[in-house]
Amino acid sequence: MDFSFLSKYYMFFLIGVRNTILLAAFSVFFGTILGVFLALMKICKNKFLKSIASAYIEFIRGTPLLVQLLIIYFGLPFNIPEIPAGVIALSLNSGAYIAEIIRAGIEAVDYGQMEAARSLGMPYSMAMKYIIIPQAFKNILPALGNEFITIIKESAIVSVIGVPELMYNADTVRGNTFRAFAPLIIAAMLYFVLTFTLSKVLRMAERRLKASDQGV
Repeated sequence: MDFSFLSKYYMFFLIGVRNTILLAAFSVFFGTILGVFLALMKICKNKFLKSIASAYIEFIRGTPLLVQLLIIYFGLPFNIPEIPAGVIALSLNSGAYIAEIIRAGIEAVDYGQMEAARSLGMPYSMAMKYIIIPQAFKNILPALGNEFITIIKESAIVSVIGVPELMYNADTVRGNTFRAFAPLIIAAMLYFVLTFTLSKVLRMAERRLKASDQGV
């Protein structure tokens, strides 16, 4: 196997890695904001809001990301550039999964915390903002990290609309060098380095959280 093309095309891979990380970071950021709203809608007492959130989550989780991406990029009556379309599709998809993570985290917080906050005169929204949600995020931080890792891998799918992330740039190198296999090996190794490194960082963060909870 010949990797001599790396001396000429290594920047394609580095730029692809940078764009992949940025795509994943923006998607998880906006997905988390969307997920918070969806989770709050799903646990609220308003049946209309709960139905909207449940329908959205079930639809997004029940359809392929590729279909969602193509609908956003080709199906809307106005044109969206490739990178924003990729971020929107990944964010909307991630938001549905993060909503369930946050909902589970909120429901895992002892209900006595809410009762104590309300007994001190806090309205429901303030208690959720300052008492419940911060505790929930501490509990779900590892799951949010895993979602970030998942998005890094799933971001490869936006290459189909021309977003210059790692997979798209690897395909560009394949076309330029007429080497069908070696650029894919490089891309796979880079994806592995990204996800393995993030997994290690997440484990360290999880251990520190456990240590802080135990007062160590």
